[in-house]
Amino acid sequence: MRPAPGSGPAALRERAVSALLAARARTGALTTCVDERELVAQHSPLMSPLVWDLAHIGNQEELWLLRAVAGQEALRPELDPVYDAFEHPRAERPSLPLLPPREAHAYAADVRGRVLDVLERAPVEGGGPLLADSFAFGMIAQHEQQHDETMLITHQLRAGPAALTAPEPPPAAPDAALLPAEVLVEGGPFTMGTSTEPWALDNERPAHPRLVASFFIDTLPVSNGAYLRFIEDGGYTDPRWWRPEGWEQVRRHSLTAPLFWRREGGAWVRRRFGVTEPVPADEPVLHVSWYEAAAYAAWAGRRLPTEAEWEKAARHDPASGRSRRYPWGDDDPTPEHANLGQRHLRPAPVGAYARGASPLGVRQLIGDVWEWTASDFLPYPGFRAFPYREYSEVFFGDGLKVLRGGSFAVDPVACRGTFRNWDLPVRRQIFSGFRTARDAEPV
Repeated sequence: MRPAPGSGPAALRERAVSALLAARARTGALTTCVDERELVAQHSPLMSPLVWDLAHIGNQEELWLLRAVAGQEALRPELDPVYDAFEHPRAERPSLPLLPPREAHAYAADVRGRVLDVLERAPVEGGGPLLADSFAFGMIAQHEQQHDETMLITHQLRAGPAALTAPEPPPAAPDAALLPAEVLVEGGPFTMGTSTEPWALDNERPAHPRLVASFFIDTLPVSNGAYLRFIEDGGYTDPRWWRPEGWEQVRRHSLTAPLFWRREGGAWVRRRFGVTEPVPADEPVLHVSWYEAAAYAAWAGRRLPTEAEWEKAARHDPASGRSRRYPWGDDDPTPEHANLGQRHLRPAPVGAYARGASPLGVRQLIGDVWEWTASDFLPYPGFRAFPYREYSEVFFGDGLKVLRGGSFAVDPVACRGTFRNWDLPVRRQIFSGFRTARDAEPV
């Protein structure tokens, strides 16, 4: 979702309202499907209690849209330090004086009502960078959707019966079995990042030329079936394939498979949102760390693509020489293009979404699973922190690896061909998978 070029105030306001309402509907679904006991519990030390995320969403909306944009007095200034994500690690948040569930819901609803009043009467463009193309409203909609994805991860980690339901994703396209295993991406320059996407965040900016040598990249994400061959070939018992830090993780935590997998009756099963089911061989592998992805790639005689390679494969159009917004073009995603927005509670089979393919035929670059890249999270040339350093700048160069493309849990408002995610290479609870690449032989 983006403001179209030449949009007037009415269209900008409509898009902002639509994005905010869509995010709040999802937040409501994620926080009303379980009881208050589940909302206040910490289901994993890696995650916050759901009720913390709920009130944090409201607090950030108040800080940026009511105070910074509308110039209003603070509603609950005593909440600011409690819901400051940089003041309190997730493991400590249950011990904070958190709003109880009903009060957290009421606070978030009160803030949202006031924000909608602001949108009815206040300018949504001009007046500084925060209001250019209604950026502040888009930023907050993206922030809420990002926390919705975080809350969905918490739902995956919680014990107990299923609380969420969704229809199955579409099957693989009829031609999926005929696709080549990899495609060649010719070397040369391309435009990486963006200076024109109105709601792009600071780490996606600015657009800049990037030179990439020729390389091959997988047409499809690595599947569970392919990853199972790595497991069965002793992948988790052979240190040859692992970085030293990754091998240490394997040994320390006795890793034998992706997170949530286990052996049952001689077969592999997984737990997915409260349901135990056989591991589907044709889905992209999910819940693997960067170390696991890199080990598989080494075992397969390949490597992870760099972030620049991934973006060139996803955005560069060889025919026109320009970079698209998405692999399929410049139009916003539809259900025919990609698996996004928690529409389904799992990745689609590899080979699905033929309409979402890149010009070279690479599929599922957007949606389904976040894809680990080989690259560290670093600023682009000419980077400027906006609107605050803690969104991106404080994370640069801190051993974090870049993930690209989004997952089934990512909303379209927070997913673009330029969107950059990052995490520690040990992380497995996130909706992460990967595809591999290799250097092209010199001619």
